Amino acid sequence: MKVGQIVARHQIEIVEAPIPDISTQPDGTLLVKPYQGAVCGSDIPCFTLEHPNYPLEIGKSLHECIGFVVASKSPTFKEGDEVLSVPFGQAGLAEYFFSNDQMTVPLVPFDRKSEMLMCQPLGTVIWACRKLGNLLHQNVVVLGQGPMGLMFTHMMSNLGAKSVIAVDLLKYRLEASQQMRATHIINASTENLVKRVTAITEGKMADLVVEAVGHQTETVNQCLDLVKRDGTILAFGVPDENVYGSFRYGDFFRRNIRLIGSVIPDVQNDYPLAMDMIAQGRMNVSPILTHRLPFEEVQCGFELFTFRRDKAIKVILDFDSESASDL
Repeated sequence: MKVGQIVARHQIEIVEAPIPDISTQPDGTLLVKPYQGAVCGSDIPCFTLEHPNYPLEIGKSLHECIGFVVASKSPTFKEGDEVLSVPFGQAGLAEYFFSNDQMTVPLVPFDRKSEMLMCQPLGTVIWACRKLGNLLHQNVVVLGQGPMGLMFTHMMSNLGAKSVIAVDLLKYRLEASQQMRATHIINASTENLVKRVTAITEGKMADLVVEAVGHQTETVNQCLDLVKRDGTILAFGVPDENVYGSFRYGDFFRRNIRLIGSVIPDVQNDYPLAMDMIAQGRMNVSPILTHRLPFEEVQCGFELFTFRRDKAIKVILDFDSESASDL
């Protein structure tokens, strides 16, 4: 089978590897043949960070995948079932991968498969929102308008926020924010972020700030500047550092701010709800689907996503062009 392997920083090659043998795997294991996958921000550290030893494990890193079960050791799934499935170890850059029945859900009938693929990231947004409580009448800032931030923007509107303030540095992302139901957009590269949020909220500041940037340590402090006293910060962006030495803990503590972290959804509940929301038209993810490439061009796909080339937001990889649908 063809499989992607990171052989150096910023370099992925397609190599050959044996098709995995399910016979030695534990009960519940599935062998999945994906026909589409999507690059996510949590895949990027494998690609961008300097690692002590190369090449990395084959298949790293991709975890947003849809395809067909080709072998099963689970009573829940059989050969031929069409599924959304999370690969073991995020090793989804491969024509076949192992998963299990706890990390897999059946796809609902829907023609636009690329949109259904977005149920994986949308499921993580749903999981995070389950922690927030009532959002009706609240002022919400979503810091970062990459794929996840854009889904949060749409979800905040769905959940009844009074104002949904989308913040980013890139004009094309903010244009997508408007399609994802932002009530206000702020380009933080050209506008004073604190002054704009103060004006929009009439001095109240944000009840909730969603940090959806990650991969650096500065934006958490920006959240402190935007949230009101006794407000909430949702930390969703993936950290590359284990210690945030610059975090203004004194401000956080003295203003009674709540900090909520969120990662990894409740697969068997959150993915099916995400599917229903997309299939029923309650969540329109089409504005974030900007690029689609064959799996063999995975290097280009990761470069588009990582370096934000050609106004890329979400990059889809086709493993099987005959099985995949149009964007």
